[in-house]
Amino acid sequence: MGKSLVIVESPTKAKTLKKFLGSDYIVESSVGHVRDLPSNAEEIPADVKKEKWARLGIDVEHDFAPLYVVSPEKKKKISELKKYAKEVDTILLATDEDREGEAISWHLNQLLKPKNPPKRMVFHEITKTAILSALEHTREIDTKLVDAQETRRIIDRLYGYLVSPILWRKIAPKLSAGRVQSVAVRMIVEREQARIRFVSSNYWDLSAEFKAPDGMTFPAKVMTIEGQRPASGKSFDPDTGALVRDDVLHLKEERAVALRDLLQRADYRVTSAEEKPFTKRPAPPFTTSTLQQEGNRKLRFNAKRTMRAAQRLYENGFITYMRTDATTLSSEALSAARTAIEELYGAEFLPAAPREYATKVKNAQEAHEAIRPAHPFAPISDVQAALGPDETKVYELIWKRTMACQMPDARGRRMVVKIATTVDGQEVVFQANGNVIDFPGFLRAYVEGSDDPEAELADKETILPPLKEQDRVEAVSLTADGHDTQPPARLTEASLVKALEESGVGRPSTYASIIDTIQRRYTFKKGNALVPTFVAFAVVRLMIEHLGHLIDLTFTAGMEERLDQIARGEDERLPYLKEFYFGNGVPGLAPLLEKKQEVIDARMICSVPLGDHPENGTTIWRRVGRYGPYVQLGDDGDRANIPEDLCPDELTLDKAVEYLRAGAKAKEPLGMHPETGLPVYVKTGRFGPYVQLGDADPADKKSKPKMVSLLPEMKPDELTLAQALDLLTLPKTLGKDAEGVEVVAYFGRYGPYIKRGTDTRSLKEGDHILKIDLARALELLAEPKAKSYKREVPEIKAFESVEALDGIKLRLLKGRYGPYLSDGEVNASLPRGFGDPTTLTEAQAVELILAQRAKKGTKKKKKKAAKKKATKKKTAKKTTAKKATKKKTTKKKTTAKKATAKKATKKKTAKKTAAKVADDEA
Repeated sequence: MGKSLVIVESPTKAKTLKKFLGSDYIVESSVGHVRDLPSNAEEIPADVKKEKWARLGIDVEHDFAPLYVVSPEKKKKISELKKYAKEVDTILLATDEDREGEAISWHLNQLLKPKNPPKRMVFHEITKTAILSALEHTREIDTKLVDAQETRRIIDRLYGYLVSPILWRKIAPKLSAGRVQSVAVRMIVEREQARIRFVSSNYWDLSAEFKAPDGMTFPAKVMTIEGQRPASGKSFDPDTGALVRDDVLHLKEERAVALRDLLQRADYRVTSAEEKPFTKRPAPPFTTSTLQQEGNRKLRFNAKRTMRAAQRLYENGFITYMRTDATTLSSEALSAARTAIEELYGAEFLPAAPREYATKVKNAQEAHEAIRPAHPFAPISDVQAALGPDETKVYELIWKRTMACQMPDARGRRMVVKIATTVDGQEVVFQANGNVIDFPGFLRAYVEGSDDPEAELADKETILPPLKEQDRVEAVSLTADGHDTQPPARLTEASLVKALEESGVGRPSTYASIIDTIQRRYTFKKGNALVPTFVAFAVVRLMIEHLGHLIDLTFTAGMEERLDQIARGEDERLPYLKEFYFGNGVPGLAPLLEKKQEVIDARMICSVPLGDHPENGTTIWRRVGRYGPYVQLGDDGDRANIPEDLCPDELTLDKAVEYLRAGAKAKEPLGMHPETGLPVYVKTGRFGPYVQLGDADPADKKSKPKMVSLLPEMKPDELTLAQALDLLTLPKTLGKDAEGVEVVAYFGRYGPYIKRGTDTRSLKEGDHILKIDLARALELLAEPKAKSYKREVPEIKAFESVEALDGIKLRLLKGRYGPYLSDGEVNASLPRGFGDPTTLTEAQAVELILAQRAKKGTKKKKKKAAKKKATKKKTAKKTTAKKATKKKTTKKKTTAKKATAKKATKKKTAKKTAAKVADDEA
């Protein structure tokens, strides 16, 4: 048997597989997808560039044929794989066993064109047993899964490339629309709209602290007053604040306080004391969705961070495949879990038979096991030693949840004690609740939303004293408590993932990247909550009013079901694509967009009335403009910027009036400049407050009035004319040095500094930009210059002799704009939201540097190509000019020659004529 080539997606996965496979196997990675639709015009092949569908990358008129191209950064990798493919007898495609992985294998087969058909090798955990088993049970590429992936890719391209330009033209540039993304943004916006509509209501209730006959105290809450339950938050309509239930008592402050005073002197007796058993079942093992949710709740990780850690755990052989919708466990996993439970927790925590959990997944081909520790279950300390803190925390979640799902139910008792009295003819009943956990069961290993099961168990227990009917109890304290109803909670990443999954929109494996896009373009975070921007409101309004079904939950969930049907072989790719694009029952994408292009009123889409101005009755509008959101009085009246970090539900009519007044005040000059006679203003722009000298000239857009930012210690509303005039002296010439070179004081982006020619110095502590004089400036310039341009960047950590990068050293450095990696030539910033930089692993560092190298290589190629194109164009221009000059010279010479010849002929003719005349006269 000859050598075999095994191809996986990532270098880390390849490195792990090499541990289990012998010298007969060459293990290489494709580093993700190898082919895709063109991402820019330069990737489009010359032979199809003139086709009208070329930029889209899909020939919609010929069965939606996709145009696949190999990106520039992948060409070298494909050449390497082709070289290896020629040297081996067998190719094993070991990419992930989902749609995307199947598609990568299919594309590799298309590109490598192996002499023998490749074999598909699948596994859902990277352990020696699983790998050897996968080698014995290879299969062919599943074309149904490939069709489903290709259909999804085409639909996403059509949706994104055709809908997004409408958002650019009607709202703002750099926006995007997406099949799942737009629905998720709608969910976030609708939750914020509910908060905007919300009307708060006030209600009161009573609470007490009672003492039992044995001296033990316990809390209780009023349950009924004259047989009626006091109203709670759920009793009110959130949109109107009105009471929506007629079977409850709306207790207000006056009556609550009066009743409390009466109850101070009352006698109390126990009217009932009940005890009921309860059981609590453990949650199923993790799926992709539930892992993301719990990672957000427990670890405060965003979905991307959780999935990045899970990916590292999988590739290093610690957990099973992390993209799954299934909650089942293999018999091998069940056996390992049961053994571990008995060893760690004792025989009483081991149920008689393994627990089974039903999965809701319809697509059996993509339903693997739940996410669990790979066999054998590695202790948490092993992960801690091999990988970073993020991976350790996520593994601990997975390990504990897997243990807990195979442990017995928690058992306990709930106690309910009712205590009654009568005051002023009113019967008042209090209720005290307690619970005792008799057997913790699975709670000993894992409690959802808690990091410490022992502490959580203690919190779950509320012990009541032994009481029986007719026992007298004493009221130690009584309080009347006021409450205000609260607006609906904003969605967090965890609750958004849950909402998407419950609605059947998208796949959990894609949620992390979608949420990342949403946060970059449509939301910002307040605590853990996702807050939509005003741009998000405009986008959702446009989509709902004009492209309604594309953002409809049912329609989008139906699309996912159709893709599953294609993956199962129950539906076909082409009919569905035609239905989506051309229409059949529902409007097709193409005719819908063609119809809507001209009817969408951009101004109306971006405008929302906030109410009438209290002084003049003119409508105040909230609008989204080219430079961000603003409020405006009437159709063309005064306007004022809305701060970018203002939550939409906080923009009330009063707040809008306040902004308009501040904006109007900015139009009034602080005073006049004594030398120029120009007005001096204090304004607030996108980048903070500043002073401005004079007004902009509408006729001359190139020249702008002088503007200087306020110093950090200055406040716009406290700024005096004298301070503003001082600021306007910047940059300020302090004088000249001995050689006659000017010394100038500046206030720049990174703070105050002085400059003489090309020599600069930053001001030191105690120096002030507005007070520094020439003598002090010269002192600073005389000092040795700090190594500002070649400063020693603090090192966070280093990776010595990195094998995957030919033994070079990688350094993680603390830069001005955040931590970044460097190999001495290429720098790569850590991804946004990465978290603690010290948790970066060597494998992650390698991937970041490789990606940046590829990106840099692409940029160089593009720059080289652009330069070549410019040179070619310049040469062509010179050639054309040369030809034109030559033609002009030739024409000139020919004309001159003709004129000379004509003159000579004329002279000759005249001579002949003169001779003839002479002859005649003779």
